[in-house]
Amino acid sequence: MPRNRVPLAVALALLAAPALSACDSSAASDAKVVTVYSADGLKGENGDGWYDQVFKDFQQQTGIKVKYVEGGSGEMVQRAVRERSNPQADVLVTLPPFIQQAAGKGLLQKYAPAGADQVAGPDKAADSTWTSVVTNYFGFVYNKKELKQPPKTWDELLGARYKNKLQYSTPGVAGDGTAVLIKAFHDFGGKERGLAYLKKLQANNVGPSASTGKLAPKVDKGELLVANGDVQMNYAQTKSMPNLGIWFPAGADGKPTTFALPYAAGLVSKAPHSANGKKLLDFMLAREQQQEVSAIGGGFTARQDVKATDANAVALTRLMDGVEVFEPDWNDIEKNLSAYVEDWKSATGS
Repeated sequence: MPRNRVPLAVALALLAAPALSACDSSAASDAKVVTVYSADGLKGENGDGWYDQVFKDFQQQTGIKVKYVEGGSGEMVQRAVRERSNPQADVLVTLPPFIQQAAGKGLLQKYAPAGADQVAGPDKAADSTWTSVVTNYFGFVYNKKELKQPPKTWDELLGARYKNKLQYSTPGVAGDGTAVLIKAFHDFGGKERGLAYLKKLQANNVGPSASTGKLAPKVDKGELLVANGDVQMNYAQTKSMPNLGIWFPAGADGKPTTFALPYAAGLVSKAPHSANGKKLLDFMLAREQQQEVSAIGGGFTARQDVKATDANAVALTRLMDGVEVFEPDWNDIEKNLSAYVEDWKSATGS
């Protein structure tokens, strides 16, 4: 695994930064720590994830320690809401539609990290409240040892073979769980049909899970045959979980579909260490860190001007070959998310 080195331009910029006044206690504190609230997936199970390397190198180059708090996508936003009057986080990283929700609640301040001009329009907020740092796609996992071939369609999951062997994370709490709703609504041609299917699927579903990341180990061990996930997190997990395979349920036309589910980062409003939060966002989006998104993290770079050619990047490109990528209406989803989750609860009895 290649070791990360900070680009010369970044190092020079850090060396050129003005010295902090010793008598300014808040500034002195600001020089030492930055707190990140993040959805799970980018930190490795064994300390070998993209976050692990990025945070380590960031601290080495700046002297700023990263305090890391992890949870479900919705959970992290709700924590930031509760702390609104006394913010504890500096940077919030979560998946759509929760990043839009955070911006809509006024939890994020405007800041465009260096390199944000190289991030595609749909992957960043027009008002600079958030920017994707890792591109990712929704997907499912299956146990390759128990299933010689992955399921091809949603309907296959209704079979008796998957009774109590299937689980997906909770919509409204986990980003990938919410993604199950979005994909079902798309693939079945609307909300009502999607909910009707999920009502049937409930007969095989083990039950709720606040964290998607906890499902893959169960699939690898054979406790589950199928679970939801996302390409970046699950691909990274295959390094230590040999029985894990990634697949995409097909839509009505028989073609597998997915949609982008990027890790999007924003600077928290009234962040206690705002300057450090900006430095970390710049660092995560820098060319070298983005070059390592696939090599270390098993994800896709957020920058259009970075072309990864490592073995992981090649394998990920092959994995996505033939999969139709659609673009959800995130504004509609963010606006109606609570209603959609309540409809899902009613349909499934959850």
